Amino acid sequence: MNTYPDLGAKRAALDDVLRTAGRVLVAFSGGVDSSYLAYAARRVLGDDVLAVTAESPSYPASHRSMAERIAHEFSIPHRFVTTQELANPSYRMNAPDRCYHCKTELFVVLGALRDEMGFDAVAYGMNVDDKGDFRPGHQAASERGVLSPFLDAKLTKAEIRQLSREAGLPTAELPASACLSSRLPYGTEVTPERLLQVERGEEYLRALGFRQVRLRHHGHMARIEISSDELARALESEMARKIVALIKPLGFRWVSLDLEGYRSGSLNEVLDISTGHRVDS
Repeated sequence: MNTYPDLGAKRAALDDVLRTAGRVLVAFSGGVDSSYLAYAARRVLGDDVLAVTAESPSYPASHRSMAERIAHEFSIPHRFVTTQELANPSYRMNAPDRCYHCKTELFVVLGALRDEMGFDAVAYGMNVDDKGDFRPGHQAASERGVLSPFLDAKLTKAEIRQLSREAGLPTAELPASACLSSRLPYGTEVTPERLLQVERGEEYLRALGFRQVRLRHHGHMARIEISSDELARALESEMARKIVALIKPLGFRWVSLDLEGYRSGSLNEVLDISTGHRVDS
């Protein structure tokens, strides 16, 4: 049984979107979606593509390393740029529209690079499933004329993973991820120090063998989300002691384990997704 009966047609539609876009800069974080988009653009456009990875405290070093690896292994033209979202008070205040300010900064930088290098378009990897959550970053993309080829081709996350498997991309099974600021509850100021606490904490948890983790930063408390199939292992007394011993020295007074387990965008549970307004106040 073919689990993805329309995948061939959707891949062809993606190719058509890319082919008509001209010379394209791809916003390339090193995650599942952007990696396949960069790969597909390279396959379709050849040298008329440049994958661009933003460097800032908002993104972990592991993302940059994966981006470098994929660019090297698949011969994708690649470069880094620096973004300054943390210089924007509207970003640091961490309101529900934080992602709008982050993506605006990214697309301003990429737009300037596009014009400087004579490219025709900027593209990023939003997929159909992303429309089911609050995504103010997509507004920033629309305002700046950034292309969303996966939306045009109606590709879902699962389909992008399958295409990534077929392409041999190491990101095919990579857990879902997002910028480090997404670990801070709305209203908690985004600072480099807090982002570093989150990054190191999640690195430690992965070093213990946990695959899908989030460290949610609640001031003096670290709330850890681990996928449901790994939760029992985290609750073992010896493992719990190891987790506390690693996380507390990062600057937390308390370490808690969320019994609901990992869920993407859990900090959006306080929002009305249709409006982006808080419903817990």
